Amino acid sequence: MRAKTAQDRQLLELIDPIAESLGLEVVRVRLMSGSKRQRLQIMAERPSDHDISVEQCAKLSRAVSEVFDAADPVAGEYLLEVSSPGIDRPLTRPIDFDLFEGEEARLETDRMIEGRKRFKGVLAGYEDGNVLIDLDGEDDTALIPFDWLADAKLVLTDALMKRGAAIRAARGEPEDDGLPEGAPDEATTDTKTPSEDNA
Repeated sequence: MRAKTAQDRQLLELIDPIAESLGLEVVRVRLMSGSKRQRLQIMAERPSDHDISVEQCAKLSRAVSEVFDAADPVAGEYLLEVSSPGIDRPLTRPIDFDLFEGEEARLETDRMIEGRKRFKGVLAGYEDGNVLIDLDGEDDTALIPFDWLADAKLVLTDALMKRGAAIRAARGEPEDDGLPEGAPDEATTDTKTPSEDNA
């Protein structure tokens, strides 16, 4: 789920070692088409505290741009966005479901499970290849195979916002980082293919 399409997976293979060299982990990579140009979105974080600074976003953006200028893995113009996963972050790795156990989440599967594909409830961890979730209105904990997930993300609740504020306070950071909501710690770079630069 860190990468959705075959091209996303190819890009992730290039980006992973770049991020690791900067002490970061890639949470998700998405190459999205737009009306004028494509957008390459990279979400990354420090493995130590699952956050990232504006400076680290900028460093990763520059490092990825350098490699991609040489490798040219994306045809045409694209906008490169590097950001933190945000408070209501996507859950893309098995470890995420243990890290955020007790938080509310929405899951979507790529196939029907008992007549539905969408699930909402409180995360109960990860075990033997399955995501455990206490579904709204149901007594039993549901087991959903991680490999069947198409999408998963935390639900923005008061408890989740308080958790984020507590983490920032523990690091001595201000409550409001001044960034627009929904685009935390983001570095954006305009990128062209080498052929366009030389034209």
